[in-house]
Amino acid sequence: MDFAFVSGNPALDLAGTVVSRRDEPVDLLAAPADLERWVAECDELPDRVTADFATFESALSLREATYRLALDRVLDRSFDPGSLDIVNETAAGPVPTIKLSDAGLHMSGDLLAALSQVARSGIAVLADPHACLKECGRTDCTRIYLDRSRGARRTWCGMDECGNRVKAAAYRARRRASTTAE
Repeated sequence: MDFAFVSGNPALDLAGTVVSRRDEPVDLLAAPADLERWVAECDELPDRVTADFATFESALSLREATYRLALDRVLDRSFDPGSLDIVNETAAGPVPTIKLSDAGLHMSGDLLAALSQVARSGIAVLADPHACLKECGRTDCTRIYLDRSRGARRTWCGMDECGNRVKAAAYRARRRASTTAE
């Protein structure tokens, strides 16, 4: 499966690598190579990292802690202390090196630095009292995203996957209803 970067924040996108958490969860990070590919595809992280099993497990812990904290925020409840510890400890790790050149910004670092960057981005959005976090409106989707739309009217994590599915289902339902009525 392809990764979706629609949540508006790398930490929320990492949390979104488990699809449909309520029904039949699908983990898109089944092996260290999947994590390496996710980091490479995320625009805000170093593009060449390698993952050993221990660092892979740390990434999965960060992902689950971030999801719990984001869900706590969406549901307007106190943060889970264990999840706070994981995110804060990860954020205290090494940071990626950035360099500016005529070609633009280049970021480098190992996987621990990438995870630290992810944790820091998660802290920034979770600590922002004005950040509007929502869970996707599609029943099967549990992705949490940052709604930056005017009036905070965004309903789905992304149009390509969820929005189009909901709209197509609504269209089919209207067609069936009009055919039945005739």
